[in-house]
Amino acid sequence: MKLDKYFFKPVSDGYKFITPDFVETGVSNFFNNLKGINVVLNDFLQGKFAQGASDTGRFLTNTTIGIAGLVDVASELGLHSNVEDFGQTLAVWGVGEGPYLVLPVMGPTTIRDGSGGIVDRAANPGTYVPFTGIIEGINDRAKAQGALNFIDEAALDPYVFTRESFLQYRRHLVNDGKTEIGLDHLDLDASFDSSADPKADNSETEKSATDASGEDLVSVKPADKAAPANRPAYDAMIEAFEQNSAKVDRLSKIINR
Repeated sequence: MKLDKYFFKPVSDGYKFITPDFVETGVSNFFNNLKGINVVLNDFLQGKFAQGASDTGRFLTNTTIGIAGLVDVASELGLHSNVEDFGQTLAVWGVGEGPYLVLPVMGPTTIRDGSGGIVDRAANPGTYVPFTGIIEGINDRAKAQGALNFIDEAALDPYVFTRESFLQYRRHLVNDGKTEIGLDHLDLDASFDSSADPKADNSETEKSATDASGEDLVSVKPADKAAPANRPAYDAMIEAFEQNSAKVDRLSKIINR
């Protein structure tokens, strides 16, 4: 954090100050296009062949028509970008994420993602071009300013917030945006039983609304009634799901800027 405060942030601020917006966008597009090689490779390693074909078309389109990726032509043609890396591939293959780590300069990661990052670097052509990594690092730091400001302003404990946000974001990528909620650990029946009378006469609770001709318009059955108000386990589950989903969506938008 001290190194970032006194070195990386001043350098990135200077980069943003002297670089026109269209040039900054072009540089970001260029490096994102280089990462497209990794995306395609990991698509196929994960068995996502349809997505791999789409990402291959995106990479070829931006590399040719988009002038080496400086212009994101593919997005305008409907070929949207995907985020795939070797850390996600290891997860698909069944490798656990391992302990959470904060590496000097590199920042937050896990054993699995850190190991996968080595492979991603080796597969990126920019790794072998002198000074390319420095420019990419400055560009990445400049793009991260919005996320860092958000953490400083919104988080009571920046370390915990960063850790939880990073792990949730990575799991979000591994699961392709699908969130699994296990209901096996929630005793919902006990909550419902406390406010529901199992001896109620169902025949008296079923009502029908009819028009002048006697035809049913609305049929209200016991299963259609509103759920009991006393259901703490269910409410807690829904609240946690909504909070985590909102957090992941907001962080994803900030990171992808």
